[in-house]
Amino acid sequence: MRIYVPATLDELDTVDVGRTSARWSLTPRPVHGVTRALIAELPDEDTEGVEYAAFLDAAAASLALLAARPGTPPLRAVVTVEVPDHALEPVGTGADTTSSELRLTEPVPDVPIVCVHADEPDAAPDVTAVRSAAEADDDAALADTVQRATDRDLLWYDWSEVGAIPR
Repeated sequence: MRIYVPATLDELDTVDVGRTSARWSLTPRPVHGVTRALIAELPDEDTEGVEYAAFLDAAAASLALLAARPGTPPLRAVVTVEVPDHALEPVGTGADTTSSELRLTEPVPDVPIVCVHADEPDAAPDVTAVRSAAEADDDAALADTVQRATDRDLLWYDWSEVGAIPR
């Protein structure tokens, strides 16, 4: 199954970029993908639209990762990979979950990366503002800064460009 992995750019330092692929070892973690729940939630969307919704959920989750991990480059990243279905389980619905959320339940070593999406370096102040608002526990400022950060499009990088993503 194709999944969208919320990530931070420092996590990509462990990617092995070779001549024919970039490979990354995954450990159990929350990820996003096209689930039955997401399809039911978006009945009028085609496959591409539902995949995009799962990708956007992963981008939002990356922002949450960054807010919780000071010291990482303040730019969102989403890594697209394909893993065996048996390595995934759905996450129950609740206030803190999205309908695209899955749990990678086992380590998956040496997964080929399809592509990476990441913020351009100019987005760093918006992401840093999210971190600051989260630390200050300011709900109004947090909503505003999250909106500014998520209004930005992520840039697409081929697997061969993983080591060249600007920070």
